[in-house]
Amino acid sequence: MNLPTYKITLVVIISLISLGKSLGQHLPESKHKVVVIAHRGNHVSAPENTITAYKEAIAVGADYVEVDLRTTKDGHLVVLHDSKVDRTTNGQGKISDMTLADVKDLQVFNRNRKTHRIPEFKEVLLACKGKINIYLDFKEADVAQTWKEIEEAGMNKQVVVYLNKKEQYAHWKQVAPQVPLMTSIPEDMKNEEGLNTFLKEMKVSILDNLTDPALIKFANEHNVAVWLDVQDPKEGPALWKEALRKGVNGLQTDKPEGMVNFLKQETL
Repeated sequence: MNLPTYKITLVVIISLISLGKSLGQHLPESKHKVVVIAHRGNHVSAPENTITAYKEAIAVGADYVEVDLRTTKDGHLVVLHDSKVDRTTNGQGKISDMTLADVKDLQVFNRNRKTHRIPEFKEVLLACKGKINIYLDFKEADVAQTWKEIEEAGMNKQVVVYLNKKEQYAHWKQVAPQVPLMTSIPEDMKNEEGLNTFLKEMKVSILDNLTDPALIKFANEHNVAVWLDVQDPKEGPALWKEALRKGVNGLQTDKPEGMVNFLKQETL
Protein backbone atom coordinates (compact mmCIF):
# COMPACT_ATOMS: atom_id res chain seq x y z
CA MET A 1 0.00 0.00 0.00
CA ASN A 2 1.35 3.43 -0.95
CA LEU A 3 1.82 5.93 1.86
CA PRO A 4 0.24 9.41 1.46
CA THR A 5 2.68 12.11 0.35
CA TYR A 6 2.53 13.92 3.69
CA LYS A 7 3.55 10.74 5.53
CA ILE A 8 6.48 10.19 3.18
CA THR A 9 7.62 13.77 3.79
CA LEU A 10 7.31 13.31 7.55
CA VAL A 11 9.34 10.08 7.44
CA VAL A 12 12.08 11.86 5.48
CA ILE A 13 12.18 14.73 7.98
CA ILE A 14 12.34 12.35 10.96
CA SER A 15 15.25 10.56 9.27
CA LEU A 16 16.99 13.90 8.70
CA ILE A 17 16.55 14.81 12.36
CA SER A 18 18.30 11.59 13.40
CA LEU A 19 21.03 12.06 10.81
CA GLY A 20 21.49 15.69 11.78
CA LYS A 21 22.69 14.65 15.23
CA SER A 22 25.84 13.10 13.75
CA LEU A 23 26.36 15.58 10.92
CA GLY A 24 25.82 18.52 13.27
CA GLN A 25 28.69 17.56 15.54
CA HIS A 26 31.22 19.42 13.40
CA LEU A 27 28.99 22.29 12.27
CA PRO A 28 27.73 25.40 14.09
CA GLU A 29 24.64 24.76 16.19
CA SER A 30 21.35 25.29 14.34
CA LYS A 31 17.77 25.73 15.53
CA HIS A 32 16.40 23.46 12.83
CA LYS A 33 17.53 19.96 11.88
CA VAL A 34 16.92 20.90 8.25
CA VAL A 35 19.15 23.96 8.13
CA VAL A 36 17.55 27.19 6.85
CA ILE A 37 19.97 29.53 5.05
CA ALA A 38 18.72 33.02 4.19
CA HIS A 39 20.16 33.80 0.75
CA ARG A 40 21.98 37.16 1.07
CA GLY A 41 19.89 37.73 4.18
CA ASN A 42 16.12 38.08 4.25
CA HIS A 43 15.84 40.39 1.26
CA VAL A 44 12.11 40.21 0.75
CA SER A 45 11.66 43.75 2.05
CA ALA A 46 15.26 44.93 2.50
CA PRO A 47 18.11 45.05 -0.04
CA GLU A 48 20.32 41.96 -0.25
CA ASN A 49 23.55 41.77 1.77
CA THR A 50 22.67 44.73 3.97
CA ILE A 51 22.64 44.86 7.76
CA THR A 52 18.85 45.22 7.67
CA ALA A 53 18.49 42.07 5.55
CA TYR A 54 20.62 40.14 8.03
CA LYS A 55 18.69 41.45 11.03
CA GLU A 56 15.43 40.44 9.37
CA ALA A 57 16.80 36.93 8.81
CA ILE A 58 17.55 36.79 12.53
CA ALA A 59 14.03 37.99 13.33
CA VAL A 60 12.33 35.24 11.30
CA GLY A 61 14.45 32.48 12.85
CA ALA A 62 16.81 31.42 10.04
CA ASP A 63 19.85 29.35 11.00
CA TYR A 64 22.33 31.04 8.65
CA VAL A 65 22.71 34.13 6.52
CA GLU A 66 24.72 33.97 3.32
CA VAL A 67 27.43 36.64 3.30
CA ASP A 68 29.36 37.43 0.08
CA LEU A 69 32.87 38.66 0.86
CA ARG A 70 34.99 41.01 -1.25
CA THR A 71 37.92 43.41 -0.76
CA THR A 72 38.26 47.13 -1.49
CA LYS A 73 41.23 48.74 -3.22
CA ASP A 74 42.68 49.75 0.15
CA GLY A 75 42.30 46.29 1.69
CA HIS A 76 39.04 46.44 3.64
CA LEU A 77 36.63 43.51 3.72
CA VAL A 78 33.12 44.39 2.56
CA VAL A 79 29.97 42.44 1.75
CA LEU A 80 28.65 42.44 -1.82
CA HIS A 81 27.63 39.66 -4.18
CA ASP A 82 28.68 41.15 -7.53
CA SER A 83 32.21 42.20 -8.42
CA LYS A 84 30.70 45.52 -9.55
CA VAL A 85 28.39 47.86 -7.66
CA ASP A 86 26.28 48.72 -10.71
CA ARG A 87 23.30 46.40 -10.11
CA THR A 88 22.66 47.11 -6.44
CA THR A 89 23.78 50.72 -5.83
CA ASN A 90 23.69 54.22 -7.25
CA GLY A 91 27.34 53.87 -8.31
CA GLN A 92 29.36 52.15 -11.01
CA GLY A 93 32.57 50.18 -11.19
CA LYS A 94 34.41 47.32 -9.53
CA ILE A 95 34.54 47.11 -5.77
CA SER A 96 38.24 46.23 -6.07
CA ASP A 97 38.88 49.62 -7.69
CA MET A 98 37.22 51.56 -4.86
CA THR A 99 38.46 52.62 -1.44
CA LEU A 100 36.38 51.98 1.66
CA ALA A 101 35.47 55.67 1.69
CA ASP A 102 34.19 55.37 -1.89
CA VAL A 103 32.10 52.35 -0.95
CA LYS A 104 30.59 54.04 2.10
CA ASP A 105 29.42 56.92 -0.08
CA LEU A 106 27.26 54.59 -2.16
CA GLN A 107 23.58 54.03 -1.47
CA VAL A 108 22.14 50.57 -1.96
CA PHE A 109 18.91 50.45 -3.94
CA ASN A 110 15.99 49.86 -1.63
CA ARG A 111 12.30 49.06 -1.58
CA ASN A 112 11.50 50.33 1.89
CA ARG A 113 12.76 53.90 1.28
CA LYS A 114 15.38 53.68 3.99
CA THR A 115 19.01 54.46 3.33
CA HIS A 116 21.15 51.33 3.11
CA ARG A 117 24.90 50.97 2.64
CA ILE A 118 27.32 48.23 1.64
CA PRO A 119 28.45 46.94 5.04
CA GLU A 120 31.94 46.11 6.21
CA PHE A 121 32.45 42.50 7.19
CA LYS A 122 33.14 43.65 10.76
CA GLU A 123 29.66 45.19 10.92
CA VAL A 124 28.01 42.00 9.71
CA LEU A 125 29.91 39.89 12.24
CA LEU A 126 28.81 42.24 15.02
CA ALA A 127 25.16 42.08 13.91
CA CYS A 128 25.18 38.27 13.73
CA LYS A 129 27.23 37.34 16.79
CA GLY A 130 25.30 34.99 19.08
CA LYS A 131 22.16 35.36 16.96
CA ILE A 132 22.71 33.59 13.65
CA ASN A 133 25.40 31.62 11.84
CA ILE A 134 27.22 32.85 8.75
CA TYR A 135 27.50 30.98 5.45
CA LEU A 136 30.53 32.85 4.14
CA ASP A 137 30.63 32.86 0.35
CA PHE A 138 34.34 33.53 -0.02
CA LYS A 139 34.48 35.56 -3.25
CA GLU A 140 37.69 37.63 -3.25
CA ALA A 141 39.52 38.15 0.03
CA ASP A 142 42.61 37.26 2.06
CA VAL A 143 42.14 34.18 4.23
CA ALA A 144 44.33 35.34 7.12
CA GLN A 145 42.65 38.75 7.28
CA THR A 146 39.21 37.18 7.09
CA TRP A 147 39.90 34.71 9.88
CA LYS A 148 41.45 37.44 12.04
CA GLU A 149 38.24 39.49 11.82
CA ILE A 150 36.13 36.41 12.55
CA GLU A 151 38.20 35.59 15.65
CA GLU A 152 38.24 39.20 16.85
CA ALA A 153 34.44 39.20 16.64
CA GLY A 154 34.22 35.95 18.61
CA MET A 155 32.43 34.29 15.67
CA ASN A 156 34.91 31.46 15.07
CA LYS A 157 32.28 28.83 16.00
CA GLN A 158 29.48 30.42 13.99
CA VAL A 159 30.92 30.36 10.47
CA VAL A 160 30.93 27.94 7.54
CA VAL A 161 33.11 28.92 4.56
CA TYR A 162 32.03 28.27 0.98
CA LEU A 163 34.98 27.83 -1.37
CA ASN A 164 34.63 29.22 -4.90
CA LYS A 165 38.07 28.09 -6.09
CA LYS A 166 39.99 24.88 -5.42
CA GLU A 167 43.13 26.80 -4.37
CA GLN A 168 41.18 28.42 -1.53
CA TYR A 169 41.00 25.00 0.18
CA ALA A 170 44.73 24.82 1.00
CA HIS A 171 44.75 28.42 2.27
CA TRP A 172 41.88 27.80 4.68
CA LYS A 173 43.30 24.49 5.88
CA GLN A 174 46.57 26.23 6.68
CA VAL A 175 45.12 29.30 8.43
CA ALA A 176 42.03 27.83 10.13
CA PRO A 177 42.05 24.02 9.86
CA GLN A 178 39.12 23.76 12.27
CA VAL A 179 36.63 25.84 10.26
CA PRO A 180 33.93 23.83 8.43
CA LEU A 181 34.36 24.14 4.66
CA MET A 182 31.80 23.79 1.92
CA THR A 183 32.10 23.54 -1.86
CA SER A 184 30.40 22.28 -5.01
CA ILE A 185 31.41 19.11 -6.83
CA PRO A 186 32.44 19.12 -10.52
CA GLU A 187 29.47 19.01 -12.86
CA ASP A 188 30.62 15.77 -14.50
CA MET A 189 30.76 13.82 -11.23
CA LYS A 190 27.94 11.29 -11.41
CA ASN A 191 28.92 8.26 -9.34
CA GLU A 192 30.00 7.22 -5.85
CA GLU A 193 33.54 6.39 -6.95
CA GLY A 194 34.08 9.90 -8.26
CA LEU A 195 32.52 11.48 -5.19
CA ASN A 196 34.65 9.33 -2.90
CA THR A 197 37.82 10.44 -4.71
CA PHE A 198 36.73 14.07 -4.47
CA LEU A 199 36.04 13.84 -0.72
CA LYS A 200 39.47 12.33 -0.12
CA GLU A 201 41.11 15.26 -1.93
CA MET A 202 38.96 17.94 -0.32
CA LYS A 203 37.91 17.12 3.23
CA VAL A 204 34.86 19.37 3.41
CA SER A 205 31.95 19.33 5.84
CA ILE A 206 29.23 20.30 3.38
CA LEU A 207 28.55 19.82 -0.32
CA ASP A 208 26.47 22.30 -2.29
CA ASN A 209 23.72 21.40 -4.76
CA LEU A 210 24.20 17.66 -4.93
CA THR A 211 20.81 16.48 -6.21
CA ASP A 212 21.12 12.72 -6.78
CA PRO A 213 19.50 11.01 -3.75
CA ALA A 214 21.99 8.11 -3.94
CA LEU A 215 24.97 10.47 -3.88
CA ILE A 216 23.39 12.54 -1.10
CA LYS A 217 23.04 9.36 0.96
CA PHE A 218 26.65 8.42 0.16
CA ALA A 219 27.86 11.88 1.29
CA ASN A 220 25.86 11.64 4.53
CA GLU A 221 27.29 8.20 5.23
CA HIS A 222 30.73 9.82 5.02
CA ASN A 223 29.64 12.49 7.54
CA VAL A 224 29.26 15.19 4.88
CA ALA A 225 26.08 17.28 4.84
CA VAL A 226 24.38 18.40 1.63
CA TRP A 227 22.73 21.81 1.31
CA LEU A 228 20.60 22.67 -1.70
CA ASP A 229 19.78 26.04 -3.27
CA VAL A 230 16.04 26.38 -3.78
CA GLN A 231 15.81 30.04 -4.76
CA ASP A 232 13.32 30.21 -7.61
CA PRO A 233 10.45 32.47 -8.75
CA LYS A 234 8.16 29.53 -7.92
CA GLU A 235 9.82 28.77 -4.59
CA GLY A 236 7.42 27.45 -1.98
CA PRO A 237 6.22 24.30 -0.16
CA ALA A 238 6.13 22.15 -3.32
CA LEU A 239 9.79 22.82 -4.11
CA TRP A 240 10.79 22.44 -0.46
CA LYS A 241 9.06 19.05 -0.20
CA GLU A 242 10.74 17.90 -3.40
CA ALA A 243 14.16 18.89 -2.02
CA LEU A 244 13.51 17.18 1.33
CA ARG A 245 12.55 13.95 -0.42
CA LYS A 246 16.04 13.91 -1.94
CA GLY A 247 17.44 13.70 1.59
CA VAL A 248 19.28 17.04 1.76
CA ASN A 249 20.25 18.46 5.15
CA GLY A 250 19.87 22.19 4.47
CA LEU A 251 18.10 24.60 2.11
CA GLN A 252 19.20 28.04 0.93
CA THR A 253 16.13 30.16 0.35
CA ASP A 254 14.88 33.56 -0.70
CA LYS A 255 11.89 33.03 1.61
CA PRO A 256 13.34 32.17 5.04
CA GLU A 257 10.25 33.11 7.03
CA GLY A 258 8.01 30.92 4.89
CA MET A 259 10.44 28.04 5.06
CA VAL A 260 10.77 28.24 8.85
CA ASN A 261 6.99 28.12 9.17
CA PHE A 262 6.79 25.26 6.68
CA LEU A 263 9.32 23.17 8.60
CA LYS A 264 7.47 23.76 11.87
CA GLN A 265 4.26 22.48 10.32
CA GLU A 266 5.91 19.51 8.63
CA THR A 267 7.52 18.27 11.83
CA LEU A 268 4.35 18.37 13.98
